[in-house]
Amino acid sequence: MNIFDLYLEKIKKILLDLSKDSNLVLPENLDGITVETPPQKFDSDISTNVAMFLSKINNKSPSELSEILIEKIKKQDELIENIVFAKPGFINITFKPIFWTKFVEEIINNSKTFGVNQKEKKNNYLIEFVSANPTGPLHVGHCRGAILGDVIANVLLFNNHKVTKEYYVNDYGNQIINFTKSVYFRIREIIFKEPFPSENDDLYPGDYLIDFAQNIINSNKKVDFSDFEKNTDLLTTASVAEALKLIKKNLKSLGINHDNFVSEKELVKNQEVEGVINYLQKNKFVYKGKIKAPAGEDEKNWVSRDQLLFKSTDFGDDKDRALQKSDGAWTYFASDVAYHKNKLDRKFDFLINILGADHAGYIKRISSSVEALSSSKSKLLCKVSQLVKLIKDKKPFKMSKRKGDYITVDDLINEVGKDATRFIMLNRSSDAELDFDFNNVIEKSKDNPLYYVQYCYARISSVFRHIDRDLDTEIKIDKYDFNYTRDEIDILKKISEWPKCINLSSNKLEPHRIPTYLYELASLFHSYWNLGKDNPEKRFINDQKKISTDKLVFLKAISNVIKSGMDIVGVSAPKKM
Repeated sequence: MNIFDLYLEKIKKILLDLSKDSNLVLPENLDGITVETPPQKFDSDISTNVAMFLSKINNKSPSELSEILIEKIKKQDELIENIVFAKPGFINITFKPIFWTKFVEEIINNSKTFGVNQKEKKNNYLIEFVSANPTGPLHVGHCRGAILGDVIANVLLFNNHKVTKEYYVNDYGNQIINFTKSVYFRIREIIFKEPFPSENDDLYPGDYLIDFAQNIINSNKKVDFSDFEKNTDLLTTASVAEALKLIKKNLKSLGINHDNFVSEKELVKNQEVEGVINYLQKNKFVYKGKIKAPAGEDEKNWVSRDQLLFKSTDFGDDKDRALQKSDGAWTYFASDVAYHKNKLDRKFDFLINILGADHAGYIKRISSSVEALSSSKSKLLCKVSQLVKLIKDKKPFKMSKRKGDYITVDDLINEVGKDATRFIMLNRSSDAELDFDFNNVIEKSKDNPLYYVQYCYARISSVFRHIDRDLDTEIKIDKYDFNYTRDEIDILKKISEWPKCINLSSNKLEPHRIPTYLYELASLFHSYWNLGKDNPEKRFINDQKKISTDKLVFLKAISNVIKSGMDIVGVSAPKKM
């Protein structure tokens, strides 16, 4: 039950009726009309801008229009207690307490679907996220984007969309050659006691490669590792496999499982790059030409030459993009275009890419290629995951335990746990930098949002445990005859915003709204709980060690939303703390 959508439809119907009677002029569409939660200073339940929205076209002030609308709205709804006009042009509505009783009955009896947008068209999404080079463990730079992609998938699934989670494995090109050589030198270090050439800047220095090397030796005991060239294919395949095994382990520790892993090497091997180039040539999206020096490159040192270029400027990019290197090999961009053609051929309604902050400049070119391949501007949706700053004792925190200039996902989880990592990484919009403060994360206070939300659920569970009931069990009530107080209605109003929170998180791909909402709901609950210290009527358990049915249902409604939200975020809702 989305009360905001419900009253928006009621208001639109009233407007159409007034328009038929020639009492009101309406624009071509009514999309600008909103029904929202009013600011706290207004003692009302919902607010609409309809009078302000129609003011200009009707040549009347919002105040004049509100007189007509208020009378009509109140006359058609017996659940409204009060309806008033507020400057500069809002109509604020307060419901009778019986409205909230009916609301609770509706959401308790439909607890599994509360929050789901039943009217929305259901789409098929492909979300590509993480896609870190398979050259070592995931680090904190990958962590935020991994959680963002996973929770976007969870929100869409909650809203009954179809979702495929995919990882694009960049297992082709120079970085894989250098990675394989790095593993090879570690193998020689183990077998032949040769020192690792640490002075070579092209090699990967991480100590984790020793484990990779030992595993490859153990699995290939009959192989002669004295000759790199003879064993290049075996070493490359085995090295990438070791890296992917570690990456999947890192992802699992974050609570993330991908449905597909797509290999760049396989795309090249299957000539999908040539295929997409032929497609672009046939449709006149490529040409031979010269490009300017990249930003920051000294133009005097830049050697301009003819290259195969994609016409990305036709789609709003600042320059056309190279598809082929000077040695004839395909650029990374060419492989990426082939990969997106592969995605499009699988007939998803929307493609979502989660990109790190260092790839933000890549969005326009890949969006341009998708538009060329699909004739659609809206097919590809990109979200950028900004940087994370780790802070401990008010100072930047560095805790890498194995050589390699970065902090691994495993390091972070070992320090604070999966739940804190997921919840705090999601606690701010992905397009803003995030400070991950270790001191706050382990505090048992309001300053730790995860603790505060989990403690809300645990407190509710303790009440159910006290009366020997299981919080997970559905509640069946024969007669809803409750009269909630204004304190309780304030919490029910927050619960009524849950469907709107899901809609915004789903439609805008902004899942940070969910932990923010959960924290606000938990704060209201804890404030109400504390009222019971001085006021026996506010306590959930009375002097006879019993709980009234209305309070039982009230608690169940709160716990259902908290549990749904925590499931979407991918963190636990403990019954005891």
